Amino acid sequence: MPQTELFVAVGDNSRMNSLASWLAHCERLHPKSIDMGLARVRTVVERMGLKFDCPVITVAGTNGKGSTCAMLEACLLESGYRPGVYTSPHLVHFQERCRVHGETVLPEELLPHFERVEAARTQNSEVSLTYFEFTTLAILSLMAASRLDVAILEVGLGGRLDAVNVIDPTCSVITSVDLDHMDFLGTDRETIGREKAGIMRTGCPVIISDPVPPQSVIDHGTEIGADLWLLGRDFNFTGDKQQWGWAGRGRRYSGLAYPALRGANQLVNASGVLAALEALRSVIPVTAQAIRNGLALVELPGRFQIIPGQPALVLDVAHNPHAVAALTENLDAMGFYPTTHAVFGAMADKDVAPMLARVGPLVDRWYFSDLPTERAAKAAQLKATWQAGNTRKDAQASTHAHPQAALDAAVAAADPADRIVVFGSFFTVGGILANGIPRLDAPHLSS
Repeated sequence: MPQTELFVAVGDNSRMNSLASWLAHCERLHPKSIDMGLARVRTVVERMGLKFDCPVITVAGTNGKGSTCAMLEACLLESGYRPGVYTSPHLVHFQERCRVHGETVLPEELLPHFERVEAARTQNSEVSLTYFEFTTLAILSLMAASRLDVAILEVGLGGRLDAVNVIDPTCSVITSVDLDHMDFLGTDRETIGREKAGIMRTGCPVIISDPVPPQSVIDHGTEIGADLWLLGRDFNFTGDKQQWGWAGRGRRYSGLAYPALRGANQLVNASGVLAALEALRSVIPVTAQAIRNGLALVELPGRFQIIPGQPALVLDVAHNPHAVAALTENLDAMGFYPTTHAVFGAMADKDVAPMLARVGPLVDRWYFSDLPTERAAKAAQLKATWQAGNTRKDAQASTHAHPQAALDAAVAAADPADRIVVFGSFFTVGGILANGIPRLDAPHLSS
């Protein structure tokens, strides 16, 4: 993560002339990093007069949100539209959270919108906003002023009480629902599903791409009169080794190339994307060729991203048991590697034990890493958790100060035919991508 410069004087906007200084300001405004509720955000939005003059697609879920947003964006770009996308968190640089017409915004483009949020926040009685709330409103302000044809908004946490939900969507998408952020959302899928369902609106299409959604999601949509699109009922997909097809309400696509994003789970996400585009056809029609091109060209770093080299490098932001289960299946499908090395760092509030247990049979050597945030678990804690559940006597583990040090150790120990997988957090993958995409060249090759 980039270093943040010191903030010189809270409230002195004239001295906040960089994105780093504004972000430092946002970190100091609220006693909590997460404070569920929309009342404070709504107050600031009303003061700003913030609204969108284009269709809005809001995407919630446990996993698959970023991939869904990226595929929506790619298809809309290929159809000639000007989309804007808000996603979080970022991998390396904060401005990665916002793209307009396919391009990441520049840091200086965000500055007047931070100023706008601050002016509204301090108007009359001061409103306290969390870092996420403040930065979300700044990005939404930029997007609303960018003459977009469509806005794609990824929910940060949950849905019902997330800052993104202050904007009414034209269409909602709910991806997989599983156990994560249980301290805030609930301890079972039904409770968590109800929080995700909070992005639904009466009379508006809601795409449920989870193959087995919690009943709470369906019940809430029915109660408020949303137009529910359920996978297996309103749309479906089929596929073989070469191609796949999709069928929805009155429309079919056949002979589609598999999405450029790797992993079996991406077909479920892509199916939800096609349903969303079909539901919005009367508002933003997208051609079949644009869909084919968009899915073939879509890119998203850190989602089962395989970087060729010796050894091969796999980057994946999987940070909960459900996502790690998908990662494990994808790794298993890669074929045989003599040794699999795993660089792993995670937040302290994550359910780490089942994550390690799920992928454990595939990993021969672990490199546990500290991460540059107070929320992270220490490498020594991660190693202890692994040791408590480890059933492989031949597996080894070490601890490291940061992800790059862990990767360097893995490369030094690896043979050219091995593979290295980096996962557990956006911070873990971001620590590897901070200096660009690495191209591995095991020292054994040059010896």
